[in-house]
Order: sequence, then structure tokens, then C-alpha cells
Amino acid sequence: QVQLVESGGGSVQAGRSLRLSCVASGSTISIYHMGWFRQAPGKEREGVARISNGGATTLYSDSVKGRFTISRDNPKNTLYLQMNSLKPEDTAMYYCAALTYWGGDVDYWGQGTQVTVTS
Repeated sequence: QVQLVESGGGSVQAGRSLRLSCVASGSTISIYHMGWFRQAPGKEREGVARISNGGATTLYSDSVKGRFTISRDNPKNTLYLQMNSLKPEDTAMYYCAALTYWGGDVDYWGQGTQVTVTS
């Protein structure tokens, strides 16, 4: 079992930055691919970014490419999402996730952290 706890959300003005963190417990995250997802009110949950278990491979949605950076620190059992040039449309609940298989379903979810971007 892996427990994931996100932090770092908040309310910021458009154009500013935030860094989300996700700390894992119960198991090392080094065996998992990790990802960030988000869900805005009235919309389906969508993938934002994904990183391979060793950190060598990353994948971003078109909507955040060039603005967001996913990274991980396996010895600290922590996943990060650096979000720059935030836009109002980035407003959502952001979730950390652990995946056994790169293209597979999420095995573990965090509880989420709210990001609100005001114009």
C-alpha cells in the first residue's frame, strides 16, 4: 500500500508560479511511475504530467507543456510539479498518482490539493 499526500496548492494570480509536492509513505515510490492529474468543477479528471520510475522519461499534456515541470526525488519519496505562468484555466484539484505500468491504470491516488488561479 502506498499513501500519497499532496501539498503546495493555493490561490495565485495569473502569471505566477506554484510548486506542488507529493510525499509517499508505506512503500518506496522508486518502483512506480508517477503522475499528476487534475479535475476542474464539472469536468472529467485529466492527466497533466507523468514521469517514469527512474525519472528519465516525462510526458505532458498539450495544455501545460512548456509551463509545468514534473520531477521526483526517489530517496525523499517525493514527487513535484513546478507550475509556471499559471492561467485561470489551470484552476482545479490536483492529484498525485502512482502507476505500476506506464500506460496502465492508476494504482494509488492522493487526496488532492486545490489550485486556484485568478485573473
